[in-house]
Amino acid sequence: MTKPVIGVLALQGGVAEHLAALERSGADARPVRRAEELAAVQGIVLPGGESTTMTRLLDTFELYEPLRERLAAGLPAYGSCAGMIMLSREVVDEDRELPAVRPLGALDVVVRRNAFGRQVDSFETDLEFAGIPDGPVHAVFIRAPWVEKVGADVQVLAEVPGTGPDDPDTTGRDAAAGRIVAVQQGPVLATAFHPELVGGDERVHRYFVQIVRARLGSAAQA
Repeated sequence: MTKPVIGVLALQGGVAEHLAALERSGADARPVRRAEELAAVQGIVLPGGESTTMTRLLDTFELYEPLRERLAAGLPAYGSCAGMIMLSREVVDEDRELPAVRPLGALDVVVRRNAFGRQVDSFETDLEFAGIPDGPVHAVFIRAPWVEKVGADVQVLAEVPGTGPDDPDTTGRDAAAGRIVAVQQGPVLATAFHPELVGGDERVHRYFVQIVRARLGSAAQA
């Protein structure tokens, strides 16, 4: 079976970790820094980082418009943490104005930046993730966003669980219980957490590889 060619936007964030996870998931994974490299891929991963910096770097490397155009044309994409912010149609943040963040509009969602708090509020938890078998997905949240609103065509895949009497809340995540942290709209997937940081579990990346394969299969039959 031919491996799908999937790029990782290599401007900042966990690029090496995503590349390795995609390779283990059956993809031909390549870093993307230039428009010609973007043109050669069949799917793209937008890693974590800092969304205002990512916007600036996309402009610096003259990638913003080529990426936006390919997403609008149906390029499968997966965004983790800041990548989710960049794929959204609207970003909100109570702490600051956001003129420097220009989301790409590939997902009909409104995302709140730094929704769980600052670096010291980072936490890990297990999530039930629709479409992924074999038990909960362990999720690492670092200055993570969450999804505040979803459009009619957006599927919610995972929400933050609450804690029970035998699992006292030591992170403040009960205040965020029920918040949406994974979504999909057509060939576009996004998570507020970092699956690339969980060694030995590539299920989210395999899920995205299957999205890309399905898209390629549909295109071949058209």
